[in-house]
Amino acid sequence: MNVERVESMPTAILLRWRISATCLALAGAAAACAPGDAPEPEAEIVPTSVLFTGATVLDGSGEPAFTADVAVEGETIVFVGDAAESEAAPATRDTIALDGLLLTPGFIDMHSHITLITVGEAYGLPAIEFLTQGITTGVIGVDGSSSTDLATLYADLQESGVGKNIISYIGHGSVRETVMGMDDRAPTGDELDEMKALVRKGMEDGAFGLSTGLFYTPGYYAEADEVIELGRVAAEYPLRGEHAPVYDTHDRNLGASYQEISYHDSIREAIRIGAESGLRTIFSHFNAQGAALYGRASEGAAIIDSARAEGLEVAAAQHVHTSTMSSLRAYTIPRWAQAGGPEQMVRRFQNPDTARVLDVQTMEMLEIRGGAEKIVFADARPEFNGKTLADVAADRGLPVPEAVREIMSESNPWVMNRDLYDVENTRYLATMPWMMTCTDGVTPTPGAEIVHPRVYATFPKKINDFVNRDGAIGLPFAIRGMTGLAADFLRLDDRGYIREGMIADIAVIDPDRYTDHATYDDPHQFSEGVVHVLVNGRFAIRGEEVTGELAGRPLRRP
Repeated sequence: MNVERVESMPTAILLRWRISATCLALAGAAAACAPGDAPEPEAEIVPTSVLFTGATVLDGSGEPAFTADVAVEGETIVFVGDAAESEAAPATRDTIALDGLLLTPGFIDMHSHITLITVGEAYGLPAIEFLTQGITTGVIGVDGSSSTDLATLYADLQESGVGKNIISYIGHGSVRETVMGMDDRAPTGDELDEMKALVRKGMEDGAFGLSTGLFYTPGYYAEADEVIELGRVAAEYPLRGEHAPVYDTHDRNLGASYQEISYHDSIREAIRIGAESGLRTIFSHFNAQGAALYGRASEGAAIIDSARAEGLEVAAAQHVHTSTMSSLRAYTIPRWAQAGGPEQMVRRFQNPDTARVLDVQTMEMLEIRGGAEKIVFADARPEFNGKTLADVAADRGLPVPEAVREIMSESNPWVMNRDLYDVENTRYLATMPWMMTCTDGVTPTPGAEIVHPRVYATFPKKINDFVNRDGAIGLPFAIRGMTGLAADFLRLDDRGYIREGMIADIAVIDPDRYTDHATYDDPHQFSEGVVHVLVNGRFAIRGEEVTGELAGRPLRRP
């Protein structure tokens, strides 16, 4: 972790690192502590023993809040009730008076891009951007992109520690690229068998299901039947021995895809893939993209409702910012031009006839997204960071399509697409009983001044916008979507609720101060109002101070 970077951010939260405990983990396995800075022997971890008194509890069920004392011993919630009146209340070592502060289950981020680097600079492992929102578990391996060796990733995380719990899917795109590269064709029988073997390995390593990014290459090149075949392999590994695993999808067209099936047919295709695979479907960052779909989210929601009425378990997660974030390539280069990988793509750029076609198609892609002025670079390099694509093209003295090809010949930078989502659509979808919450947040790269604020702000922003400001949803309903609903969908029977016997993933929040501060112009601001966070019973935040505990762990398929 780049400590100087964090300390320079405008925030009321002070970061306190226990170098003796985390030097190796945070510097990376390939680095060592400097001579003379050798870590002291790591102190033995003393199991938590604490009674929170006078809490206003929202237990994750969606039911109204109630007042209770909550006790934690080790990693377990051992008591919920009135400690003064109950003989069953434990005699804990510590007592913390909450005086009406809100106590909830730790939040579950259903779609996360936390950077997990265990060799090199491990800047993502502390997960502070997430913890300061109250998030204790994040789902990765999304958009069809995952490690194809989850056993090694999980072993590394178990050794290094990580700030929040990690759940992963096995990513179809990563599996396909491993076997077929970036080829735009159907797999041979042997290749399909190789992909099935990788999916099987991922599930045996602990994946909760299969994810796709059919909007992205190489997932775009796959027909539905290919995904169904791989999904059937994942379905051989039920959760808790009886529940179907998950099909998590960034479907082909959320509304702003180029030369693709319609928004409505894309939703139907995803539901079909899940149903025919024997998996339960969740739509990633579900919304309706582009001005043509402003105010029309109810149409997509109705398709999901129809599937649920037929007995299919279909759900979704949302973030509440109106801008998306992806790569420049995804937003500006048609998929046929990406076939074969970056080298072949660049060769196509050099063909004058192909370049003329791309001149037209790149601008058509950008028109769907609001134009080059709506594409803002989140790349750390100063020649890009915070500038629009129109700015960068003007700086280079090039037409926008030519500037895109020049940039893409060297790299594939992160960009945001401003105002692609409509607030009315987002508000409507927040009211759906099957809607969960996700950050879709990428750990900020050290040195990048402009990044997407959702990594710092999504969960409090949802509550501020749709509970406090306009009352579209109630607080118990919002907390349920962030906790119990997500835990139920993932079939986590020991998390997501404040109940005796559950794992102590807990957030304590001052509801009067729980707010987001990160903006598009000033994104590096932690959210405020999270007073305590426990991850697996250990304090990750205590008294609004980040403790430096890397108390999270990989959660394998139950």
